[in-house]
Amino acid sequence: MDRYQYLLLMAGCLAITLPLEFVLRARVYRRPGLLVTALVPIVVVFSVWDLVGIWRDHWSYNQAYVTGLDLPGGMPIEELVFFVVVPICGLLTYEAVGWVLSVLRRMSRRPDQGAGSGGPVGRAGGPETGDA
Repeated sequence: MDRYQYLLLMAGCLAITLPLEFVLRARVYRRPGLLVTALVPIVVVFSVWDLVGIWRDHWSYNQAYVTGLDLPGGMPIEELVFFVVVPICGLLTYEAVGWVLSVLRRMSRRPDQGAGSGGPVGRAGGPETGDA
């Protein structure tokens, strides 16, 4: 089971953040083109970074915690999964927080700030008060 620890951790990250897509309307998975556009630069840059680190013997991976499936250059498949999963979880969180903040902003508006109210009281001039 230890050999799948890294992959199980990544699956757990996805499982924990998946409800954000549906409950808090993150809309990350519903926009696959934008998701791929966001992921490609991250995956490319960090994969190159990782491969250079492996090639220069700056780091290695404990074989007890990876499946043993390596990409060309010696990078474990789990590392590529990490470069995909962590940004997805970050995007889900970012979009969910944005949605919650927009709901809170709408809820905190005073009734006199609605359309056609003339704007806040005490403001001189400008189109908001009708005194152009």
